[in-house]
Amino acid sequence: MTDAVHPLVAFYRDGAPDDENRTLAQILGWDDRRLEAIHDYIQWLFPLPERSGANPSAPTLDEATIQAFRSTPVMRDRLRQAFLRMLRFYGLAWIPDSSDGTGPGIHRAANFGIRSGEWLSPMNHNHLRLTRILRSLRLLGLEEEAAALFRELDAIHQEYPGRITARTFDYWKDATSS
Repeated sequence: MTDAVHPLVAFYRDGAPDDENRTLAQILGWDDRRLEAIHDYIQWLFPLPERSGANPSAPTLDEATIQAFRSTPVMRDRLRQAFLRMLRFYGLAWIPDSSDGTGPGIHRAANFGIRSGEWLSPMNHNHLRLTRILRSLRLLGLEEEAAALFRELDAIHQEYPGRITARTFDYWKDATSS
């Protein structure tokens, strides 16, 4: 008898479907409108150790699954693909290496003005998604990406006062710290 593969490992490493029979590749192919309207995929794309109130059937991280992400390049690469897709959803873009030598970062894409209209308002549910993304990236081995996202969110928070609550910003800060 063999040990069962954790559903998140099967989803990320093996291309298995989630509990709604959707694969990672299918979800990453959705348009922005669908990503906004559907609320039960984000827990699969960016898992956490705690059960989600919004999707209690989504699997949670355990130590073995965290280590699987950290030690399996294909899983981290696919997590990075999910991260890049969500950046586009928010009107942001990844810069692999900046021209000033500061390393990788995130900048606002040409469609930031349009896309930010979907999420840059107080108490928007996307702020919870961003908290989840930040923390999941950090836990699963993409600390550099989490830090870059936090830096850009910090800049947005400062530039657009009142659109991100202090409480939300504190959650983002906590999600990127150890």
